[in-house]
Amino acid sequence: MEAVTDTGTIRVLLVEDNDVFRQALVLLLELQQGIDVVGAVAEGDGAVAAARELGPHVVVLDFRLPGMDGVETTRALRRECPDLAVVCLTASASPRELDALREAGVVECLRKDQELEQIVAAIRRAGEPRL
Repeated sequence: MEAVTDTGTIRVLLVEDNDVFRQALVLLLELQQGIDVVGAVAEGDGAVAAARELGPHVVVLDFRLPGMDGVETTRALRRECPDLAVVCLTASASPRELDALREAGVVECLRKDQELEQIVAAIRRAGEPRL
């Protein structure tokens, strides 16, 4: 899978169980030039199937999810879609949990309360071609 489309657009899949936050993030990201939110799911269990079906370049993933948590979801995503980049958004995570996310393959971990510009910048970095 290419890192970005021919038009330079980064295809993003959101995995977030909080309906209000998920819907708001979809709306805010859709306003960003060069980002196309191709789907949004509420559980880690649905993330792999959605990634296979929708072909995102970047998955923006909540850490605390029902069913599979962020670490388990990241492992499953990376196993099924190795070219996929995962950016984690979390309200809180311990240093040990952050280490586990990075070991699972997350490229960046951000707090949900960070500025939108920081979240968008992380998505753009994650969507850059990887050598």
